[in-house]
Amino acid sequence: MRINPAELLRKSWLVVCSIFLILMVSSAQAQEWQPDRLPDGQPNITGMWNNVGATATPVEMPDEFEGRVPTAEELADFIARRDEARKGNVCSLNECISGGQSVGAYGNEWFDWYWSDAVVDAPALVVDPPNGRIPAYTPAAQEAIRLNVVEEHDSAATVEAGDRCLSRGVFGMMMPTAYNNGKLILQSPGFVMIHSEMIHNARIIPIDAGDHVSDNIKLWEGDSRGRWEGNTLIIESTNFKYVRNIRAPGRGNPPQNEGRKMVETFTFEDENTLRYTLTVDDPLTYEAPWTVAFPYLKDNDYKQYEYACHEGNYAMETRLSGARVLERGLTETGNR
Repeated sequence: MRINPAELLRKSWLVVCSIFLILMVSSAQAQEWQPDRLPDGQPNITGMWNNVGATATPVEMPDEFEGRVPTAEELADFIARRDEARKGNVCSLNECISGGQSVGAYGNEWFDWYWSDAVVDAPALVVDPPNGRIPAYTPAAQEAIRLNVVEEHDSAATVEAGDRCLSRGVFGMMMPTAYNNGKLILQSPGFVMIHSEMIHNARIIPIDAGDHVSDNIKLWEGDSRGRWEGNTLIIESTNFKYVRNIRAPGRGNPPQNEGRKMVETFTFEDENTLRYTLTVDDPLTYEAPWTVAFPYLKDNDYKQYEYACHEGNYAMETRLSGARVLERGLTETGNR
């Protein structure tokens, strides 16, 4: 069949015009929607927000996408494969042991992601640096990670902070995790409160409150100050407490240093979606600053329950006493 150039040009022009019209309408709709405002002028961000859909996205860029941007089809297939693999990764205790696998922890049905749909958003949570990889650890951070392994059970003070039920840090609170991903955000005049179900942490962030606290005050999740720029909530945190062993994405648990700065943004994409970003600048731990991004979705069905965190406390005696037994060289029968 011969192709009529004039007809092909006419059809191509119609397609271009149609796409342009769709984009214009979508843009207009996005611009028309605005979040409700509270009496003090804050956009109303109050509600239950859940990032469980991002748990299928790897923290760092997969090797198969290194140096290129995957197509929409490739990304959807990649996320679907990851989600299906973890949901199907089930074995009985005997099967796990005989197959040389870890005995694991909880059954899959206890994890949020088992009952949730994965969100196809990006090939990695890390969006900066552009290679999608966490920057290298400094030599001091590498040494701290080594000591965390060697000295983890020297005392209660050297056990990871989350296991001690003290704090999971900003990373542990805000990043997608195995369960308890719902975040309750409440507002009052001049404040935003973010409540994490895990370790029942509540971050109370003053809005337009001026300078941070004195430099000699150091806090587990830092001292936070928030402000609104349009429909984006920006939270800047400083004054972090030094913690050698605390949750963090990537390899090991690198230290949280006193000079750490974190900047978070919560941007309304629509009434049911917040685009969240977190940038960390900790030159004593990382060779360069880096940023993650992922969505939080409104989840009116999610209910938070008390997270008493007795597991770590009850386990502490067993962990430390077991380490003392190993130090003395005792066998399971108690013989030297």
